[in-house]
Amino acid sequence: MNDINKVIDEMPEEVYQRLLSATELGKWDDGTVLTEPQRESTLQVVMLYQARKLQQTEHFTIAAGGNINELSKSELKKQFKGDPIAEFKEADL
Repeated sequence: MNDINKVIDEMPEEVYQRLLSATELGKWDDGTVLTEPQRESTLQVVMLYQARKLQQTEHFTIAAGGNINELSKSELKKQFKGDPIAEFKEADL
């Protein structure tokens, strides 16, 4: 398997999750620390997998086509704005 596209196409989600965890933590599941070349290569594979197989729309994730999703401040506010937990009137305070 020399073709990275074939590797990504055939990669199970479990392998992606392990690679993602390794890049986030800087070590493999068994506790072995990633070398800098391993970390760089693993991060590239994770980003390629995200770009090709995941439909992500969250802020600073890899979108289809390999672009980074960058949401504006107003878009982020809309995303995190929800129903209020409780409402108080000034007289209640």
